[in-house]
Amino acid sequence: MKTDYYEVLGVSKNATSTEIKKAYRKKAVQNHPDKNPGDKAAEDRFKQAAEAYEILSNSDKKARYDQYGHAAFENGGAGGGFGGMNMEDIFSQFGDIFGGHFGGGGFSGGFGGGSRQAIVKGSNLRIRVKLELKDILNGVSKKVKVKRLVKAEGVTYKTCETCKGQGSVTRISNTILGRMQTAATCPTCKGSGKIVDNRPKGSDAHGLIQKEETVEIEIPPGVTDGVQLKVPGKGNEAPGDGISGDIYVVIQEISHENLKREGNNLHHDMYISFPEAALGVGKEIDTLTGIVRIKVEPGTQSGKILRLRGKGLESIDRYGKGDLLVHINVWTPKTLTKEQKNFFNKVKDDDNFIPEPSNSEKSFFEKVKDMFS
Repeated sequence: MKTDYYEVLGVSKNATSTEIKKAYRKKAVQNHPDKNPGDKAAEDRFKQAAEAYEILSNSDKKARYDQYGHAAFENGGAGGGFGGMNMEDIFSQFGDIFGGHFGGGGFSGGFGGGSRQAIVKGSNLRIRVKLELKDILNGVSKKVKVKRLVKAEGVTYKTCETCKGQGSVTRISNTILGRMQTAATCPTCKGSGKIVDNRPKGSDAHGLIQKEETVEIEIPPGVTDGVQLKVPGKGNEAPGDGISGDIYVVIQEISHENLKREGNNLHHDMYISFPEAALGVGKEIDTLTGIVRIKVEPGTQSGKILRLRGKGLESIDRYGKGDLLVHINVWTPKTLTKEQKNFFNKVKDDDNFIPEPSNSEKSFFEKVKDMFS
């Protein structure tokens, strides 16, 4: 089980962005590879701190994490995950917060000895996918067409002469921790360690061309409007021996004709007539899982809420389903015939038609409270 990101950095959930950044810098300095050569545990802590900072320093990701925890970034969700990255990758993404102490590149020695070539990653793509509530209920597989950059047929690469294939150039600097050797991305090859040797016609400076491909996206149940899912390795390819970027899928929820969503719960407005409210009636509701018949008891008041448990949406963290809340509304006719007017005039002063709510009749505020309980 993953450790809570707030515990990793040693901050509270109410910590400001400045406090989060300061806490990450402190953890990173403590576990920096130049201070802990050959220490695998320090490397793991360094990566774990980077993962926590990547989530908590981003307001959107932090909000999703606060609501759903680690589950918000599982099932392909966009988010952390530095377990497969090396130190150069982390420094290339967060090196700016260290100022001049560690530079913007990698590190010297440590964890394998000697400098290593940074893995260059292609740029990410972002697409929007529209989903109906029925798709969100069960999860769905979507096939979408995307235009991505791929290596042109026949392109070849050769070793960059500036960095000798390392992807980075080293420099020596004096820091508060002493004399350190750090690395910066090679300005010639942009970190790939390779430059184009044979460039096919129609390709760009990196030997890439644009190609349309069909990508299948697995969308888990319970996603919400605006959530981003990550499809690894389906973004733009990188030149040389680099790895492909990712696709970020932004979910757009399509409004349902009869059902309104609130978190994992669904709401349905049902209108009944005076006679149906007084005598009782059976009604059918078209839910996301089929037709459900409900019974409206005689004497039902307008505003009553009937709860159909488990007829809502599954939570994104797979911790159960929400409910379907049926709101009863007694419809008042806007026009009456002469005979109808005579009838209501006769009974309007009848004791049985005078409103006398009992203690069991809940107020509007109590009903709202029950909806969220």
